[in-house]
Amino acid sequence: MTSRYSHTDADPRRRGQHADSYDGIEDLFQLLTALEPRSPDRIRMREDIVRRCLPLADHIARRFTGRGERHDDLYQIASLGLVLAIDRFDADKGSSFLAFAIPTIMGEIRRHFRDHTWAVRVPRRIKELQQSIGPTVNRLYQDLGRAPTAMDIATELGVDLNEVTQALIADNGYRTDSIDPLSENSDDQRATRHLAGLGRIEPAYDITDEALAIAPLLARLPAFEARVLHLRFFDDRTQSQIADELDVSQMHISRVLSRTLDQLRRQAERE
Repeated sequence: MTSRYSHTDADPRRRGQHADSYDGIEDLFQLLTALEPRSPDRIRMREDIVRRCLPLADHIARRFTGRGERHDDLYQIASLGLVLAIDRFDADKGSSFLAFAIPTIMGEIRRHFRDHTWAVRVPRRIKELQQSIGPTVNRLYQDLGRAPTAMDIATELGVDLNEVTQALIADNGYRTDSIDPLSENSDDQRATRHLAGLGRIEPAYDITDEALAIAPLLARLPAFEARVLHLRFFDDRTQSQIADELDVSQMHISRVLSRTLDQLRRQAERE
């Protein structure tokens, strides 16, 4: 039997406009379901559906191009996701195949980035959180009219501030620099400068230690004191602006800040 849905183009990503139209694709699945699982007709029809939908896999793969992976590799992963979607789709439920296939294909690509493209070992939970931070930052930037803080992101996602901090730091583990000279054509001075920085004490380590030490102390602060600290050091408000927002005097805010910071300093030193 010769299927009226088959295509002869060697590269299904470069067919005409009618080839990537998915109108009536659900009807093909109804026919596919009616055929015996191992029958030649069913095998041919399944292959025709795959070829017809490959432009969708190509389109989704291109959305992820430029993140350190070659397009052809992403296209292969997207094609695998497409095949999984075709085999799992249930036409009897009356849903759209595209609505089912697109998240399935994107899920396979995201899983690839999560599991195979990190240069250093990062816990899966942090990888998953790191992937959700980008869209969240874009959304908050529009809502707040400024770059969101780590606290803003944690609140929006409903996760712990420490986890957000770890996910932001983990972004540096996606790719690493070689300790060898940058290329055979690099000038010696550039390579020397690159190597000279290795082994230095990173000043941010002290900041990280202090942040980890103070986080549980901040969590135990009364609501008012925590709010004042957040407005002063996370939202970068002046004491006068904080006083206006909380309907108290500027002198009261000054005393609260001084007392709270002194209390946090003494607790941190003890613990």
